[in-house]
Amino acid sequence: MKKLFTAIVLMGVSILANAQKSEDIKAIKGQCGCFDIKFSYAETFAPEKSYQFHDRYVTGGREWVFVDEESKDKLVLMHLLVINDTMVIKHWREDWQYENTDLLAFDKGMTWKATQLPKNQVKGQWTQSVFEVNDMPRYEGTASWIHKDGKHLWANITDAPLPRREYTKRSDYQVLRRNNRIHVTPAGYLHEQDNDKVIRDASGDKLLAQEKGLNDYQKVDDAKCKQAIDFWAKNREYWVDVRAVWGQLIAQNKGISLKAKSEDGKMLWKELDDLVEGFKKKEVKNAAQRQTEIRSLINKYLINSDLYSFKN
Repeated sequence: MKKLFTAIVLMGVSILANAQKSEDIKAIKGQCGCFDIKFSYAETFAPEKSYQFHDRYVTGGREWVFVDEESKDKLVLMHLLVINDTMVIKHWREDWQYENTDLLAFDKGMTWKATQLPKNQVKGQWTQSVFEVNDMPRYEGTASWIHKDGKHLWANITDAPLPRREYTKRSDYQVLRRNNRIHVTPAGYLHEQDNDKVIRDASGDKLLAQEKGLNDYQKVDDAKCKQAIDFWAKNREYWVDVRAVWGQLIAQNKGISLKAKSEDGKMLWKELDDLVEGFKKKEVKNAAQRQTEIRSLINKYLINSDLYSFKN
């Protein structure tokens, strides 16, 4: 009788977990579609009275967001930027992984440390991993999706590099501690942020300022993103190879530390973009050949590249 009761309880737990996971996947996919977006940021507080608040940042854009890969415990969401209905730019990527224990924790500069979490800590959670336009890492965080009263929320706090809107303009802080909240609604989704701008040095962390951020994604007709759909059909196979090489590097769980520039003064994002364009122009169809060239290029920027097992 006791064994039967235990089996019934475990079955009930499993059913509830599967139902939760299905709701989670539905919420993640709820971030897909064609969106008109408004990005708004404002600094709100600084502990030092002498701090000069920076101007508010408000801009907009249109993005096509879609599931590019899906497996049992992972979804890859790609963001493509549509400019003036005529130009498309590969923007950023987010991977969602279920009950993931291996994370890259951003340190500072261009360094991420490998972090392993216990399985019981990530039970039922999803890791959101955010990647740059060239598929190099930005930040990762893990948390549970909450579905209550018709609302769908994922919330996490994690360290990240300076945002693209500031990293070429500022050097007075080293880390953006992101308090991310994703609210999925029938009309789209809201990425709400309460961020700390942190000075990180040998003495530790010190708060420079705080900011409020609202990235409001409002769904529009998918036809308004047709250019992005056509763009990805022509470019996907090349960027999947770039993604695969970064994935091989990250999967070794040794962390990643990169140089800002190569020895000849070039930048990784530009060289990777040029390499992909070269593959397209030369119609290089051999994926193994492409990945070998991509590895060779990324190796130029890796600090302590001899730590990693793949070599040309």
